[in-house]
Amino acid sequence: MMNHIEPQGPQSAAQGSAAVQGSTVGAVRPANQGRRVAARNRAALIAAAREVFAEQGLDAPLSAVARRAEVGQGSLYRHFADRIALASAVLDENVQQIEQAAHEPDADLASVLGVVTWHLTRSTAFVDLLRIRGARGDSEQALALAGRVHSVLSRCLPAGHRLSADDVMLAVAMVSGAVNGPTPDEREHRALAAWRLLGVDVGPLRPVETPVDG
Repeated sequence: MMNHIEPQGPQSAAQGSAAVQGSTVGAVRPANQGRRVAARNRAALIAAAREVFAEQGLDAPLSAVARRAEVGQGSLYRHFADRIALASAVLDENVQQIEQAAHEPDADLASVLGVVTWHLTRSTAFVDLLRIRGARGDSEQALALAGRVHSVLSRCLPAGHRLSADDVMLAVAMVSGAVNGPTPDEREHRALAAWRLLGVDVGPLRPVETPVDG
């Protein structure tokens, strides 16, 4: 005996089509959303790497960076081929933040040095960079990044200032030698003490918000 099939009216057909479309949307992530997630993951990995490298040095396990960023280790390697690529990304973002600080309204040497000093207290690799030693032997990149910092400091120096940009870069390197201690607060305290001894005014120690693409 054949089963009786009720004819499907226009309303039922539309509902069925909507249900199929809804399930398809739920199953497939839109491309723009995927890009936003990737950008957020990359930003989280850079922030985590800055912290982990500051705490454990540049030889810290990359698995620790992935855990701190709350992403899978596969995601880390999709963004960064190796440790050098990750450290380079941290350095580049540090310098980007310094450049952004110099373009803020009412930016001056003191406010920019506050951002520079915040990074000195948070980033082991950045300390190495501003001592003009280069991170992991990548001296060409280090010199290029240090040159960008030098350019920012040159623009921020008021006319007739007692220090040149070279002097300020040397002062930053000297302060970086005093930046040690188990906690960021202790490192900040020592950095500010060093600036006071050098007679240089420094604004509030802070990062600059970096836009996330996507």
